[in-house]
Amino acid sequence: MTFTAVIWKDWIVFRNKIVSNTLSSIIGPFLYLIAFGWGIGDRLTVNGISYIAFVIPGIAAMNGMSISFGKIAINVNIARLYDKTFEAEMMSPVRTLPYTVAKIIFGALRGLYGAALILAASLLFDRSLSITPYFVLVMTLNCCTFSAIGFIAGLLISSHADMAKVSNFIITPMSFLCGTLFPLSRLPAPLRVVFEFLPLSQAVNGLRGGPTAPGSWIPPVSLAVWCVVMLVVAVKVCRRAE
Repeated sequence: MTFTAVIWKDWIVFRNKIVSNTLSSIIGPFLYLIAFGWGIGDRLTVNGISYIAFVIPGIAAMNGMSISFGKIAINVNIARLYDKTFEAEMMSPVRTLPYTVAKIIFGALRGLYGAALILAASLLFDRSLSITPYFVLVMTLNCCTFSAIGFIAGLLISSHADMAKVSNFIITPMSFLCGTLFPLSRLPAPLRVVFEFLPLSQAVNGLRGGPTAPGSWIPPVSLAVWCVVMLVVAVKVCRRAE
């Protein structure tokens, strides 16, 4: 009952602001597509493919990460510190595990929605991308992982203003240095080792390489491990915040 109720409540909130949610999810990444599609397009090749075809999976993964993390982190933080609705929910007869899972899943669904919007918009610039079950799996695990991280951040950050610092020091560096806009091989070796370990890098590698690439099992397995670990941490943090 807890799981269904939380999902339904978040869906109602999202549905009532679907236009603003849609526009906020697509405008920034769409500008990236315009810049790289019309500005660079097929004038540059990376690993034997046009730059726009190379960068689309990275932008989609980055958008899924940003939305999955940002929406749930901000909403949970506001609910806990300002609206005090988090306290009311914890005082009601809800169980922590289904509550946490429901919040994370809905945050991931919002991230998938944002990624789908970008993939649809990318058809204006390149139609070579193939959406396979493997692609959907990797994107889903990516969104679930960052939704869980956002949930944790929303519960741990003691000031809403500090949420921007988390994004500046964690989300923004990953957005640009996890292979989204250029190959990880261009990074210095010490940095490359660090960033290859991060979930966004694994997601980009999986989306870009596909199920037939060498080591194609590594991205989904790595993301699944990240997702499980973050879920366990999220449940513990939520229980401590009750």
